[in-house]
Amino acid sequence: MRLTIFWERMAEHFGAGYADSFARDHVMTELGGRTVHQALEAGWETKDVWRAVCSAMDVPASLR
Repeated sequence: MRLTIFWERMAEHFGAGYADSFARDHVMTELGGRTVHQALEAGWETKDVWRAVCSAMDVPASLR
């Protein structure tokens, strides 16, 4: 998954204004105790980060 697609999906689910805030501030156990930004900076694949967000935040299957 391209990074641009990842951020589009984040904005679709959380809203454009909140997506970055969530990604910067919300520490997720699914990401090894990292935020979305930290996981991406650590080299996690965007598809794996998106799957973790979907799992943690109950993103509907239609948006996955």
